[in-house]
Amino acid sequence: MGKNFIGLDTEKTAKLADALNELLSNYQIFYMNVRGYHWNIKGDNFFELHVKFEELYDDLLLKIDEIAERILTLGHRPAHAYSTYMEKSEIPERKDVTDGKEAMENIVESFGKIISRQRELLNMADEADDEGTNALMSDYISEQEKTVWMYRSYLGQ
Repeated sequence: MGKNFIGLDTEKTAKLADALNELLSNYQIFYMNVRGYHWNIKGDNFFELHVKFEELYDDLLLKIDEIAERILTLGHRPAHAYSTYMEKSEIPERKDVTDGKEAMENIVESFGKIISRQRELLNMADEADDEGTNALMSDYISEQEKTVWMYRSYLGQ
């Protein structure tokens, strides 16, 4: 059982990097969807949602960079082609969404998929003694659970 340059099992880190690349793919599609919502939103809640969507895509972009850098820290290469993202993402591409409620429902659904993947990564990171990935996923999950609660409250759910 070999160790990589930060002292983690190489086989376990390869699996972690693959799972992180799948997460990265989901984040990239989610990010583009939210950009589209920001650009195309119409209706009574335009001003409120336009700002909310910008806050969200800014946050997603930061997390995309952190995930890619974590993959590099583990000694692997982050996916960096849109075709790869489309292939690996569980989150579907959303086009031409102008309705605020539909956009918010899509966001809540996307967060569900992201949080679920992050929980899986928590378990994998635990098994690999990878505290760095574990801490990153734990922080994301607690923050995003609160976001989902707020978005669902907005939707009256």
